[in-house]
Order: sequence, then C-alpha cells, then structure tokens
Amino acid sequence: MTARVFGVELRDELRAIVREPTSLFFSILMPVGFFVLFNLLYGDKVTGGISAGTAMVATFGTYGVITVAALQPGIGVAQDRDLGWLRMKRVSAVPIGISLAAKATAALLYGVGVLALMGVAAAAFGTLHASAWQLVRVAVVLLLGTVPFTLVSVAVGLRFRTNATIALLNALLFPLAVLSGLWIPLQFLPAAVRQIARFLPTYHLAQLGLSQLSQGSVLIHVLALLVTTAAAFGLAMLAYRHART
Repeated sequence: MTARVFGVELRDELRAIVREPTSLFFSILMPVGFFVLFNLLYGDKVTGGISAGTAMVATFGTYGVITVAALQPGIGVAQDRDLGWLRMKRVSAVPIGISLAAKATAALLYGVGVLALMGVAAAAFGTLHASAWQLVRVAVVLLLGTVPFTLVSVAVGLRFRTNATIALLNALLFPLAVLSGLWIPLQFLPAAVRQIARFLPTYHLAQLGLSQLSQGSVLIHVLALLVTTAAAFGLAMLAYRHART
C-alpha cells in the first residue's frame, strides 16, 4: 500500500514540472543551455589536465542537479501549503513523509535527466574525454550530494509562501553557483572569491565530482557535505515542526 501511494505521488510530482513552464525553464532548460553555451565557447580548452568540456560535466553538472534539488521540492511544498493540500495530507491516509519523499525523488530523477543531457551535448561537441565508468561515478556523487540542498529547499517551502520561496531559493542558488566556480573556474576569479568558495557546499560537491575525473583528495569535501547535510536536516525538522499548514 505504501509503495502504491508513493508511486502515485511520484507520478504527480514528475508531471508537475512539465506542466509548469517556469519550473521547466529554470530547473532544466537553463542549466543545460548554460552548459551548451560555455561548452561551445571554452569546451576545447585544457584545465587541470582535462578538457574544459569534461570538467564542465562536473561543475555545470553540480549546478544542474542542485538547481532541480533546490527549487522543485521547496516550491512544491509551498504550493501545497498555499492550496491547503499539505493540511489535507496531514489528516488523510497519505503520510506527509511519503509526499515529501516523492518530491525529493522526482527532483532526483530530473537531475539524472539534466546530467544525461549535458553528457550527450559534451560528447556531441567532441569535448568529453572520460570513460563511461568515470561519468557514472560523477553522476552518483552529484546526485547523492543533492540531499542537503533538497532538505534546505523543503525547509524554506514549509515556512514561506510560493512566491517568497521561489525568490529566496533563487537568491540562494545563483550566488552559490557564481562563488563556487560552477560557471567560471575559480582560477579566473578574484582571490577573495576563492577563499569564500572553500566554505560553500556547492564548491565541495563540484570538487567531489571533479575528483572522479582526475586525481584528487576527497576527504575534506565529503566531511564538508556531511556537516552541511546534518545542519540542513536539523533546519528541515525545525521548519516542519513549526510549519503553518
């Protein structure tokens, strides 16, 4: 019974983003579009021993998956609150945990789609130089790394209305992308930005992705994301306890 209810909830969540042009554009089309643009401009350059087009699978891939993870669950929760659906689910036979899990899973599946589109585009441009196993590792690392961003998204959605949630999550997402070097490599940014980046979870997730394509230490990045996940989980639980449904 639980699996069946989850399946129905997941199907509805997967359809929701397709029915909403704004969500479709900002969550999927824009990250892939940015990736294509920068790949056409700089994909054949070599940085850090690998082609920029290959590195972008990890950096723009990070931007792509966190865009979906940071926007979709929170906006969905906020919309449910505004429409009264969340209140209804709290008193219905559908556990609210299943509904939230379906929103997170839908975001994860769309993240897979974003990464696949980026990989296909890089391969088509001839800028992708990585084995299938490396690409699988990058995808797994990036998708697992979306957990704290999903939790923060849900926390915001539980506390604010839809328009405020959209504004707040975008206000958080874009500075993180720029300051973490997801669009422009950090070596081309001011020294102050490089120092700030080391304290941002998006930077550590991108570095974990890059480490799957070349040699590099991963321990500090894993620890940073674990700490972020713990903090995000606490924030989400606090928001849920005080949510006005």
